[in-house]
Amino acid sequence: MKAKGGRIEEIYLTYVVVKIWDKRRLVLPTTYFIEKPFQNWTRNSSDILGTVFIYTDYNVPFDALRNELTRILENTDLWDGEVNVLQVTDTKNEVVETRALMSSKDSPTSWDLRVLVREKLVLFIQENYPHSLPRTRVEMQDLKATPKSEKSVSEPEPSDLLRK
Repeated sequence: MKAKGGRIEEIYLTYVVVKIWDKRRLVLPTTYFIEKPFQNWTRNSSDILGTVFIYTDYNVPFDALRNELTRILENTDLWDGEVNVLQVTDTKNEVVETRALMSSKDSPTSWDLRVLVREKLVLFIQENYPHSLPRTRVEMQDLKATPKSEKSVSEPEPSDLLRK
């Protein structure tokens, strides 16, 4: 079993007890920590950055999303008041990828903050900018209405179909 994170509860000569996010205890041999790399997020401090990715249509108003992120963060005790950033991090054929970056006092709080921000941003878009939700566009053309000069080169003329 691979845990994404946890808190060390007990350290013994032969094993270590890790409390994971769902309150279960993971008992690992001490050799696990010698043989496999791990991250200690709390060596100097427990504060951490959290990210939320939102995928929208190209017409989403980014300044409105930034303002809403600030409003959400300022109205929760989960945010430590330090980092509040919203950036467009990628563009794809159908969507724009936007990343909200925020800080909190520790990893469990960061999880709760990320869940809250994701939910509130999606609701904000649904209620205020529903046209900015991701969508697929398809363009249909009526070939009969297309002028002959615009026809594809590979499209056969009617007389070509009668030849052997």
